[in-house]
Amino acid sequence: MDLPVMPPVSPMLARLVNRIPAGMQYEAKWDGFRVIVFRDGTDIEIASRTTKSLNRYFPEVLAAVRAELPPRCVVDGEIVIAHDGRLHFEELLERIHPADSRVRTLAERTPASFVAFDLLALGSRSLMDEPQSGRREALLEALGPARAPVHTAPATTDLELARTWFTQFEGAGLDGVVAKPLDLPYRPGDRAMFKIKHARTADCVVAGYRLHKSGPVVGSLLLGLHDSAGHLQHVGVCAAFPMAERRRLVEELAPLRMDEVADHPWGAWTDEAAHADRRMPGGPSRWSGGKDLSWVPLRPERVCEVAYDHMEGSRFRHTAQFRRWRPDRTPESCTYAQLEEPVGYDLGELLGG
Repeated sequence: MDLPVMPPVSPMLARLVNRIPAGMQYEAKWDGFRVIVFRDGTDIEIASRTTKSLNRYFPEVLAAVRAELPPRCVVDGEIVIAHDGRLHFEELLERIHPADSRVRTLAERTPASFVAFDLLALGSRSLMDEPQSGRREALLEALGPARAPVHTAPATTDLELARTWFTQFEGAGLDGVVAKPLDLPYRPGDRAMFKIKHARTADCVVAGYRLHKSGPVVGSLLLGLHDSAGHLQHVGVCAAFPMAERRRLVEELAPLRMDEVADHPWGAWTDEAAHADRRMPGGPSRWSGGKDLSWVPLRPERVCEVAYDHMEGSRFRHTAQFRRWRPDRTPESCTYAQLEEPVGYDLGELLGG
């Protein structure tokens, strides 16, 4: 491979802000695997955000890139799985599997797409120092002939349209809006762009905690919601506490500690079969990488309010943020019914088919 921009390259990132800033280029914030694709003829590398190769996990994307991208280019984008009008992040996670046969079966069953949103190099020319507006024009021209499953991310400079997108696109499983300064060169690894994400709150049962890696202090609180049958389902965690708060939480939650996890609603958490109809803290798997996933069970009696951005199926897509304790709420009142449902939006309209 001999390109004007060579791997490894860390993608340019965005920092979180509360409002959509004016005077920029706006795009949807895709909820997938961020990648940079390097193509030099038949030599192709699909590099993850951490610069690791994803070639073996997405053979259909590899074939699409070979067929649809310019012969020599470097393209920043996102691998997504989209069907039934929305994105499905959990199906992307299933692809990171050691068995090649399993990967290829999933590639046929739930094929992935590549959404391109920046062009770093074309032919023998690097575009890294070009402004965002210039790279966008070059991207549109270079990928104009491309066909599905390769797509060019829609973009606009219309602030009002960006606000509309922020509301509409959530129904398709997208994660918010990204704003890019028009004069911005490509800055690998820097948080030089802006992201605006959805924020909601929910009252959840605190049913356990995991210890922090630094010692016997709380690392994260395990959160639960009751389903329509009254079962307590694990929906995620909240974390990012100051160290002093982590120490205090151990003492505050001590009266709720249970001696036997078997008596807990998630007592079967190490049994893979039990996860078929119940959401519980995950047991050891290929995702754990040898990490200690043990947790301290608590009597599910306390309720806290957390902020979250959006749901992925029946769980929080990202780590929730602790807001406050809710002594006025009973654990039984913490149900999925309280969660706001976003307006539906057909992702096919956004991707043009």
